[in-house]
Amino acid sequence: MKRLALGVSLAALMAAPVGATELVGASQFNEDHAFTKAMREFERVASECSGGSLTFDLHLNSELGLEKDYFENMSQGIAVDYAIVSPSHMSTFSQQAPLMDMPFLFRDLDHWNKVLDSDAMQPLADDVLEKANVRIIGYSGGGTRNMIVNKPITNMAELAGLPIRVMGAPIQIQIFEAITAAPSVIAYAEVYNAIQTGVIDAAENEAAGLEQMKFYEVGPHISLTNHAITVRPLAIAEATFQRLTEAEQACIIEAGRIGGKLGREVESTEDAQKLKSMEDAGLLTTHVFTERDQLLELAAPVKRAYAEELGATAVLDAIEAVQ
Repeated sequence: MKRLALGVSLAALMAAPVGATELVGASQFNEDHAFTKAMREFERVASECSGGSLTFDLHLNSELGLEKDYFENMSQGIAVDYAIVSPSHMSTFSQQAPLMDMPFLFRDLDHWNKVLDSDAMQPLADDVLEKANVRIIGYSGGGTRNMIVNKPITNMAELAGLPIRVMGAPIQIQIFEAITAAPSVIAYAEVYNAIQTGVIDAAENEAAGLEQMKFYEVGPHISLTNHAITVRPLAIAEATFQRLTEAEQACIIEAGRIGGKLGREVESTEDAQKLKSMEDAGLLTTHVFTERDQLLELAAPVKRAYAEELGATAVLDAIEAVQ
């Protein structure tokens, strides 16, 4: 049996078919997480497609480190063969990759799904392959990010000057400044205390993060800005991919597409359910943002300038053209 990453267990060796190639995967989460479910589906399809010549050893609960580590290892062709990784962790290698996570990139969940089923993002995947030696084979994700606020925010007048914590990427700051908020970068672990003590009035996150960090205790009003829908690529080390037969490569590509799609279905469904469950439990109140069209208009020139800076204007045009 060929082994494509380090750390093989004796049990895995004994269980694998003779002549099989085992790939090592990594996840920060347990079996219940959408990312893990997506990778399990990827494994199932690839194994069946290859007639058992591909086997898999997925390490859970951050056993092999964090997403940043997974991507660096895949880039070097060591330790990890496949994983789901945030585009932000690809930015050290590919300047274009963070475009996938740009706020207001997608009009809604339907547009997001159609874009990820199309080839609109292929130039970004090509750049990641060229710069990092990592091949994107599918797209998971599906968490919708909204504003978590200590008071109701439903329109532009209420949003103006709102002190809000955003992620550290420059495009995040630029977008939130454009929509008239007052963004600042604060460590994720400090967000709860920052809202509680009045340093900021708001943060932004998807339902899973809101629930995990109990942000609803200090920010019980959720403004449904739907400003971002997460994209989480499923990737494989190119060094690993090139060691496979052509038939196995074809199985990996098809399995990546199917696994990513399942992950999107699971996470987008769970995201909506988590938010509803917290509201039903009286932990928070959701508020429709009535002037979302104005948010899109204000964000548009910033998105365009960012895409131009990255040399990815054609990608933005292709995404926006998807109907």
